[in-house]
Order: sequence, then structure tokens, then C-alpha cells
Amino acid sequence: MALVPCIVISTGYILLVLFLCELARKLIAPLNPGLVKTALNEAIAGADLCGVCFELIIVADNYGLLVYGLYLFLATIWWSLHWGDATACPYNHFESCIEGNMSRQETIVRTIAQVIGGVSIFRLIQVLWAIEIAETHVGRAHSSIYNVCSADLTVPVLHAAIIEGVATWVCRIGSRLITIKEPQYAVALDSFISTSMVCAAFSTSGGYLNPVLATGLKFGCRGHTPMEFFVVYWIGSSLGAISSIYTWPHIEEAIKVKEVKAE
Repeated sequence: MALVPCIVISTGYILLVLFLCELARKLIAPLNPGLVKTALNEAIAGADLCGVCFELIIVADNYGLLVYGLYLFLATIWWSLHWGDATACPYNHFESCIEGNMSRQETIVRTIAQVIGGVSIFRLIQVLWAIEIAETHVGRAHSSIYNVCSADLTVPVLHAAIIEGVATWVCRIGSRLITIKEPQYAVALDSFISTSMVCAAFSTSGGYLNPVLATGLKFGCRGHTPMEFFVVYWIGSSLGAISSIYTWPHIEEAIKVKEVKAE
């Protein structure tokens, strides 16, 4: 098949996942607010994130990092506008829990729901890939399953954990800075920062910067043990996010001092 039909099919699969997840959100919208609805929204967000990123792996492998980054940037903007208070990312809730803004129970429920959604969506992706409409999908339904897929680590485990942590820290600090500055096109700017960090780490740790995303796509893959996976993608990125809580006040103070001097 020519390049254009393959990329069109990949785009179609991405749009299909986005549509199905948006439909699922509409279906549960009438439910009364509470932990059950919160969990369902997080599960849908986890499925949304991982389902799209499964196909983005195809895009990255066949069309390069630039096209991958563009698609991820646009998808991130969509998610920001449609997920509500769901995040599909546990360390956001770890931060809220540490800051006293979320209970431990809600943090645990959200995290478990995200993981379930992120892992479960592979069944749909596997069916879509098994159809093999595009050449880029040939063999993917099998090569991406547990204990057959390959890890993305190209550096030692400790280095990868540091990379995931630092990149996550940059994303979280960037988000906090955008929140206080409230610039025009804040959503696009936040998406650009996170996409840039993902692309920067792509060739070393895989640039997941999200424990749920990494779990949905790479847990059980050959190339790292479960413990190494946990260290890199759960501990690494979570410590990066949590460290932003404690470094942010110093950065915020430095910004205020600079603004005062500027006046």
C-alpha cells in the first residue's frame, strides 16, 4: 500500500478511539456525581489515552518523530478539552493527595480505574490491527502482546528513571507556570510543552511520562523486568511530579522577585 492510505487508516483508527471514548463519556454523563462516576471517567480517559497511543506507535515507527509529535500534540489538546477532571495520569492525584486536596481513597480508586481502562483498550486495538487493512498493521496484533512486545529502553534503568522523572518535572512545572500566567492559548502551550518532553525522551526511555500509559503499552514487554519497569515508569515519573510540589514555591518566588525588579 502507498504511504497515504496507511497514514489515513492510522488516522481513522485514532479518530475511532476518540469517538468511542467520547460516546462513552456521554453515556455516563447522566449518572449522579460520586466515586463510581469518577472511576468510570478515569477508566474511559485511560482507554482513550492508551488506545490513541497504541496507534501513535505505528505512526512513529513508519512516519517519524515529527509526525508522531504533531498527532500527539493535537490529541493532547483534544483530551484537555474533553476529559473534564479526569487525567488518566496517577501522579496528578498523588500530588493532590500530598497537598491535602484529595483523599487517599479517591486517589487509589482513580489510579486503579485508569490502569484498568488503559490495559483493557488493547483488546479493541488488537482486533483493529488483526484486520490488517494497512501494511503498517501487518503482524502488530501479535507482536504487541504480553511477553512478545519489546521494551523501549535504550539506556540503563536508573538513567531511564531519571529521564522520565526530569521530563515529568518539566511538564508539571510548565503546567503550574501556565496556570498562574494564564497566557492566550494556554491549552495549546501546555500541550506543546508535554509533547516536546515526550519527543525529547522518546529515543531513550520511550518518553511515556505517565505510569498508566507505560503500563497499557509496555508492561510485560521483553527488555525489562517488572521491577525495572516499575522503577522507570512508576517511580521515576511520579517522583518527578511530586518533586515539582516542593520546587515550585522557589520558582514562583524567583518569578515574583524578577517581576518586582522589572517594575
